[in-house]
Amino acid sequence: MADTVGYPPGAAFIDGAFVPMSEANISVLDWGFLRSDATYDVVHVWRNRFFRIDAHIDRFFDSMAGIRLECGYSREQVCAVLAECVRKSGLEAAFVEMICTRGMSPDFSRDPREAINRFIAFAVPFSWILRPEDREHGIHLAVSSIHRIPQDSVNPRVKNYHWLDLVMGLFEAFDRGAANVVLTDAAGHVVEGPGFNIFAVINGSANTPASGVLHGITRRTAIELLAEAGITTQARSLAVSELINADEVFITSTAGGVISVTRIDERPVADGNMGPVTRQLTDLYWQAHERPQWSLAIDDIPAPAL
Repeated sequence: MADTVGYPPGAAFIDGAFVPMSEANISVLDWGFLRSDATYDVVHVWRNRFFRIDAHIDRFFDSMAGIRLECGYSREQVCAVLAECVRKSGLEAAFVEMICTRGMSPDFSRDPREAINRFIAFAVPFSWILRPEDREHGIHLAVSSIHRIPQDSVNPRVKNYHWLDLVMGLFEAFDRGAANVVLTDAAGHVVEGPGFNIFAVINGSANTPASGVLHGITRRTAIELLAEAGITTQARSLAVSELINADEVFITSTAGGVISVTRIDERPVADGNMGPVTRQLTDLYWQAHERPQWSLAIDDIPAPAL
């Protein structure tokens, strides 16, 4: 499959057809573009196997229901389309996205009930928040002065493209010499960053924000693996001071798994090195990719019958 300069290699499914990434386009009149009226989910492929695809597809369908969208396909069909995107991309490690936009109405009505929803999927090379060769050194985060969109305005458990607060937070972090950012809520509690959840290890227990955040699949995986290792996790309000003074801090994301945070603002986290809980969890996370209950081979998914 030919690729166009400026586009990543990969394959997409849009308007009922598989196309190269360079040909995956939507109308500028689609409400997904005009109004960020869409939801999405991202699952990754590692060594030709999906990781926890059932959980990602379940969340995608829950998100669509939460904002009154219908993609027009069953869960099984969505899974088959995602697998076919990976096969056509030729990638063994991939970032695979499923999207449902509001679309637009045939007569350009402003009534969202008249819009024809659009389903899109694509597979592109695996994306890293922090490259594996930099994992040992960890990541430098800034705590933004910008508050996350409140959860009573936009439900953070519905994965969405309302990212202007996160993007402006990123610019603030870059201006301060940090590599990434974490935002707080209006009460000053830590919530989340662009595409990741955050954990603080305090006195042997992991702590992660309970509200105002997406319930990430990697976050869920981390909690389950920590429990197996005998380490408890508390989902609760987390003050910025607790984060800065924690014994360890790590983030979780589909884009790289478990990532150590070794510096926050101008201060190192503890001694500035990856901590033992983060190291153990990182190893457990990548080992878990071999678990049959969490891993599904691309070749075991039939071609889509659409």
